[in-house]
Amino acid sequence: MPELLGVTDRIYVMNEGRFVGEMPTKEASQEKIMSLIIRSGHRN
Repeated sequence: MPELLGVTDRIYVMNEGRFVGEMPTKEASQEKIMSLIIRSGHRN
């Protein structure tokens, strides 16, 4: 994860083959990314 945050300027998050969110890297953290993934699982 630190490598991704260090070399990108935008993060797109996928879960089970679907885009579940995106954010600028400067706003991203492992916690925010995992939160998007977890919340997307509750909508299935």
